[in-house]
Amino acid sequence: MLLALLKLATGDPDGAANQLENKWGVHLSAEERNWAWAVIGKTAAQKLASNAHSYFANVTKDSDLNDDLLGWKVRAALRAGQWKTVGKAVDAMSPEARQESTWVYWKARSLLAGRVTDAERAEARQLLEGIASTRGFYEQLALEELGQRITVPPAPAPLTAEEKAAARANPGLNRALYAILLGLRSEGVREWNYTTNLHQSGGMGDRELLAAADFACQREVWDRCINTSERTKSVVDVAQRFPTPFRNTVLERANGIGLDPAYVYGLIRQESRFIMDARSHVGASGLMQVMPATARWTAKKIGLSNFTPDQLNDRDTNITIGTAYLKLALDDFAGSMPMAAAAYNAGPGRPRSWRNGPVLDAAIWAENVPFAETRDYVKKVLANTTNYAAMLTGLPQSLKSRLGTIGPRDAAAPEVNKDLP
Repeated sequence: MLLALLKLATGDPDGAANQLENKWGVHLSAEERNWAWAVIGKTAAQKLASNAHSYFANVTKDSDLNDDLLGWKVRAALRAGQWKTVGKAVDAMSPEARQESTWVYWKARSLLAGRVTDAERAEARQLLEGIASTRGFYEQLALEELGQRITVPPAPAPLTAEEKAAARANPGLNRALYAILLGLRSEGVREWNYTTNLHQSGGMGDRELLAAADFACQREVWDRCINTSERTKSVVDVAQRFPTPFRNTVLERANGIGLDPAYVYGLIRQESRFIMDARSHVGASGLMQVMPATARWTAKKIGLSNFTPDQLNDRDTNITIGTAYLKLALDDFAGSMPMAAAAYNAGPGRPRSWRNGPVLDAAIWAENVPFAETRDYVKKVLANTTNYAAMLTGLPQSLKSRLGTIGPRDAAAPEVNKDLP
């Protein structure tokens, strides 16, 4: 019966709740009831239903739930503005989950909501200080909660000639780059990852990783450059982690249509890691991973004559089409970077429905995106964008200012690009 209720909940959470409450709940153990209510709550939360939080409220013992269900309980509570529930649900998670920056951040925010005691403020500060950095979405938000802005970290000491020579002479790195050059990308990536991560016990040290990343950068194999540099623990080389290839083209195209170049770079870094011949399993192509049908629509919209989908493999054409579509999406969502990023990843129809409901802090909205891939994508694109902005402008940046709030579309406002694919 429990399995049947869970199956029913996937398509009809309200129906499952009715069956559980009025008929079958008395036949289940307390733990089974808690699990059933949590699954119903999760399904309702994924549908962004306003009653998701009330379903989770029927759970009498949070420790009966796993981290996934507790995560959805937090999300539902965030949408409902129930900060005490947020804190209690995070506390019930496993020690490993409680250390994730996502839940550390929301635990800290829960402590700072409502009437705050000195002890709660001190605990929240300690939590935020433990994750605050420029590394990712919640790390950047933690910095801002502490009153700081996102700036470019100091560069590490320059690589010596000997360190660079050792990387250039490494047989594994050379085999990897040669395989990638031959078009055997997956084989080359495996060879590279083995050499940097596994060939020696514990993998390469930070200075060796920086030298390997530099080797990849010099050969314009940007994905290996970025991924390798991201593995350093004690030093951060922002120029390696956030490279700006094709700079003149990107800046000229972005500035020409009123688009923030940092946003374009943040999106390309997430889409393709600057691999020009990247192709997704659904057929998206090139640096900005544009679908052929979307490209044809965008080309027509911007007056690009004689366009054919094979032109997406051309770097400049791909950037032209991709930036044009991103700008059209941004205009359609009234300049909301999180919503435009969600539209770029999942299509515009979904974020149009996801925005319905209460007006939310965009960080809460992003955390409640039902699709894990899109949820992760939006957060990474916005964190990338903030880091790129700090690099390109040399000025302190705010992730929060790029997030803003998200709520239903103003009925009086015209739909700018209603036919946006």
